[in-house]
Amino acid sequence: MITIDLDSPEPLFNQLINQIKLAIQKGLLKPSDPLPSIRKLSSELDLNAKTVTKAFRLLERDKVIETKGYRGTFVHPDALQNLSSDIHEWLDDQLQETINKLRDAGATDSEIRIAFKKALSTQTN
Repeated sequence: MITIDLDSPEPLFNQLINQIKLAIQKGLLKPSDPLPSIRKLSSELDLNAKTVTKAFRLLERDKVIETKGYRGTFVHPDALQNLSSDIHEWLDDQLQETINKLRDAGATDSEIRIAFKKALSTQTN
């Protein structure tokens, strides 16, 4: 049911995310349906396991799928409502709010860029 176009300019993990979301939207995958393991899916699609892992993590973050320990990965009960979750829109809003606060405090755009670049380059765990 999932097909990946290796020649497409769209990143492989993004293709996988979109394919899973489409299957949920069309009702081919329903809430609580099991998904193949990362190992099995990467083998079937001839993808690196890290690519599948990245897709699964992003889908889990958006509550489209859920991992239940050793029992496996399943379609989230609220997957249909969460399909339109857009982290990019949220990030834009959060960044704009923060930038506005920094500007109101008197920081210049140049200072904000330097601080942002420094913050991104700092490793945190």
